[in-house]
Amino acid sequence: MCGSWTDNGPDLSASDLARRLELSVSTAHRLARTLLGAGFLEQDPRTARYRLGPAVTELGRLSYHQRGLHLAAPELADLAERTGATADLALRSGPHAVIVAGGSVTPKVGLRRPLHSTALGKVLLAWARPGEGGPESLPPLPAFTDRTIVEPAALEAELVRVRAEAYALNDGESAHGVRTLAVPVLDGAGYARFALAVRAAPSLITAERTEWLLTEARSCARALEVLLLSPAERRPPAR
Repeated sequence: MCGSWTDNGPDLSASDLARRLELSVSTAHRLARTLLGAGFLEQDPRTARYRLGPAVTELGRLSYHQRGLHLAAPELADLAERTGATADLALRSGPHAVIVAGGSVTPKVGLRRPLHSTALGKVLLAWARPGEGGPESLPPLPAFTDRTIVEPAALEAELVRVRAEAYALNDGESAHGVRTLAVPVLDGAGYARFALAVRAAPSLITAERTEWLLTEARSCARALEVLLLSPAERRPPAR
């Protein structure tokens, strides 16, 4: 139920929850009251609408530290300083890439990004872990700009290129005037545990600077493999 709130969305009524979860209003109300009592939801006394409660924040912070993501922040900040771009780290959640650390993590910016229209998402699709599913597992692909890939076959072809070149590009596919390069943070089995991206205006991420930016991003990704994965999960050291 807590997944019904996404990207700074509004408070929800029991009817809203029932519609999103495909439940009866009475069942949604009963579940909401249970979560309210456990602190996972809280209710506005004026409107009787629900929002996420403090227990969710506590769990989020616990997960953040258990995953070691607090260790990634200095590496991402250093990458951003060296490149002049915003550096972000994301993991997969269903059809979305969820940014979990980096410059885009602010109270006013949503953290969920569609997989098909983002460099982060393409990386997570190209090196999908077992059970996560490829493009065939995604819902219909909406267009955000005239450059967004909306045909499954075209997305499959794009992922072949991503795997061959070992990086993904988003050139105005999510929003005009933004260009992003992303590389995988791989485990020893060759799957992407995370995706790492540098994002900036096209005037900064130029064709001439792409290889240098990728070198910097891959160096950071290698450091994050050490910080975020256990020794048994890591790839062998680069030679």
